[in-house]
Amino acid sequence: MAVYTNQPTLEANFIGPVKTIYDVTGSSIDGGRNGVGEGQTIEMSGGGIVTATYEDCKIKNPEHYEYVNWLGARLNGGFRFINVPIITDWFGPFPTVNKLPAPIVSGITHSDGSYFSDGAGYSQATVYGEITEAAALNAGIIKMRVYGLDRPLRWSDWFSIYHTTKGWRAYRYWQVISKTSEENPVYTLAIAPPLREAVVTGTRVEFARPRFVAKFKSEFTLPSVVEAFFVTQQSIQFVEAF
Repeated sequence: MAVYTNQPTLEANFIGPVKTIYDVTGSSIDGGRNGVGEGQTIEMSGGGIVTATYEDCKIKNPEHYEYVNWLGARLNGGFRFINVPIITDWFGPFPTVNKLPAPIVSGITHSDGSYFSDGAGYSQATVYGEITEAAALNAGIIKMRVYGLDRPLRWSDWFSIYHTTKGWRAYRYWQVISKTSEENPVYTLAIAPPLREAVVTGTRVEFARPRFVAKFKSEFTLPSVVEAFFVTQQSIQFVEAF
């Protein structure tokens, strides 16, 4: 039986991709042609697989080579998994600090104003949600209260939920059905893909670097590559694990 929980998380900043691509593929099937030759698309209940590509990752330091070698050793074959972050820092509903988006704030002190012994402080997400009404497996509509918004939820945002059995899973909404008017509003959202696992009231929803349990795409492998002058660019392809 596959285990989806307690997986390591891909070090997105460390490998420094030039471009990242995220998508939900396979959410429908072809229902054949109608009388005028147009295709009829049929939605698949529960369908849609989240995919990610990290393009042109900068592999230049010895630690980069070690890390990429570890990724290939762990994930080649597609039977071991890793949590892959979706980098939404620049377009998520986050506040700005010094004109830069701040999905996460750090350097937070203890209540008495002190830091940990090494000088570090706490970190926390600036925007997060909480499920306000239980929803079943494959539900396409959820209700959540959202805290810390810099702007309303409107067109679409990625978010993720850590499920007890399925681990981290990523979703995005395609319609804001309704919104309450208080400071931390409750949103009713139509989402895709649908829920991978039932959720209960109080389940936390993450908007800062949402992530999903992934494996390498079929027939993709990550080789160890060394180029002249020891600067290598490698692209890595991921697909949601089931």
